Amino acid sequence: MPMNDHFGPTGRELRFKDKLRVMNWTLVALITSVCCIGFALLYSVAGGSFDPWAERQIVRFGVGISIMLAIALIDIRTWFALAYPIYGVSLLLLTAVEFVGRTGKGAERWIDIGPLQLQPSELMKIALVLALSRFLHGILLEDVSRPTRLIPALLLVMIPAGLVLIQPNLGTTTILVAGGLGLIFLAGLSWKIILPVVALGVAAVPLGWEFALKDYQKQRVYTFLEPDRDPLGAGYNILQSKIALGSGGLFGKGFGEGTQSRLNFLPEKQTDFIFTVLGEEFGLFGLLILMGLYLAILAQGVTVALDTRSQFGRLVAMGICLNFLLYILINTAMSMGLIPVVGIPLPLVSYGGTALLTVLIGFGMLLSVQIHRGVDIPRSAANLI
Repeated sequence: MPMNDHFGPTGRELRFKDKLRVMNWTLVALITSVCCIGFALLYSVAGGSFDPWAERQIVRFGVGISIMLAIALIDIRTWFALAYPIYGVSLLLLTAVEFVGRTGKGAERWIDIGPLQLQPSELMKIALVLALSRFLHGILLEDVSRPTRLIPALLLVMIPAGLVLIQPNLGTTTILVAGGLGLIFLAGLSWKIILPVVALGVAAVPLGWEFALKDYQKQRVYTFLEPDRDPLGAGYNILQSKIALGSGGLFGKGFGEGTQSRLNFLPEKQTDFIFTVLGEEFGLFGLLILMGLYLAILAQGVTVALDTRSQFGRLVAMGICLNFLLYILINTAMSMGLIPVVGIPLPLVSYGGTALLTVLIGFGMLLSVQIHRGVDIPRSAANLI
């Protein structure tokens, strides 16, 4: 008799080896494949050397995927119980950034914990998904739009988003707000609320421009609208990105032959603009392969969500997929000049420890949902702290 859920054919809970057997190894293989593309690109942009980026990223991946698999094996009910505490700790870390944060590229986004350097805003992306999923798990579909239920859910999103915006980190703020509101929508938010809020948001754009955005953020918008106005200054990054993408053509210049990246015309080639490196060296064909792998990962995630018994597990799976999709959309649109530059890495490909670890932790949660998809969590349990 096949095992269709968290329990074996005899009714006993799955043992360790059973969990390994039912784990979605296809998803693990897809994730590893995308990371390998990242290793190759980091090797290329370093002039055909594993140092300084590829070697470190491979080590980080080894640690990260071990953590991912460990998280996957933990019962989803444990993550349900820890959802609020994890959110609370992440909120404290975000607050700590204001007092002991380390400045990087003009923004305080990092804190040092012993030998580790953490970016709390990245960890909050996972914490928010967990806390919001737990809260929404305890709400009936028809009650999601009630003010008494909706306001606490919005506060769970807006409090960390506000702290991240202060740092300032507009890109991560966008992901927190868009991902959080998207999850509330998936939980059953009525269009009668969505449409007026969208209209109000559009009407508030002039106020946001005048009072919320800092001067350098306004400059990014000006550069996005007219990059040629300062081709050697503010518009340099996006112009070089467009040149590199266009020069790649259909099949690219070849591995390690990207002139824009190898000759250092392309800025932040190992992080924000690594998508451009792929396009220059492998052309449209290479970009489509990466997009195909991303699409396959998202399809696996949506399948997990649809196949999960508990609302908590379903929302966690969809929240992880939403975050991953937002990463992809923002980075690729930024690289092509479709939106202003906001400093969001390409998931699993760009160089960076906290960003890579955060994505892998998220997929660990997704795999935990998949392995324990037969677990039924009572709705009333969501109200217990």
